[in-house]
Amino acid sequence: MPLAKGNILEIGIGSGLNIPFYEEEGIDKIWGIDPSEELIAMAKNQLEDNAPEIEFIISKAEDIDFDDAFFDTILMTYTMCTISNLSEAFTQLKRVIKPTGKLIFCEHGMAPDKSIVKWQNRINTFWPKISGGCNINKEIPSIIESSGFSILDLENMYLPKTPKVLGYNYWGTATLNP
Repeated sequence: MPLAKGNILEIGIGSGLNIPFYEEEGIDKIWGIDPSEELIAMAKNQLEDNAPEIEFIISKAEDIDFDDAFFDTILMTYTMCTISNLSEAFTQLKRVIKPTGKLIFCEHGMAPDKSIVKWQNRINTFWPKISGGCNINKEIPSIIESSGFSILDLENMYLPKTPKVLGYNYWGTATLNP
């Protein structure tokens, strides 16, 4: 997480898998939100003596209780797939990120191959019910851009050793539209 700087909001901190990868230099404080008390308890166990200061908050992305233009960085990793109201979540993200802030994302979503998309759409009829609400067919770049952000850099690929219907990934950074 070397790109994460200043005041950081991690949306969907979950069990804290990103915590060991934050670089303390350049970080003022991290706030990690997640709607799951159980996952936040697991995240607290990831803390080490040299970790940056992290405050954990039980909340949904659609209900962020912070001042406007507060965060320098917002981080989302494998989170957009489970947010039920992405439009409201992005309204909140736009409100709390500074005009010069960065959105850092790593998400799985809709594949570029029509045959894979066909299977993603079929599987997605039942997948969220057995996977904690995860949707495998969201169009991540268009969601970000239609929500008022401009993608600065974007990489994508099928993850090796992952079924293609579950493993098409997008990662990059975005800023608020001017």
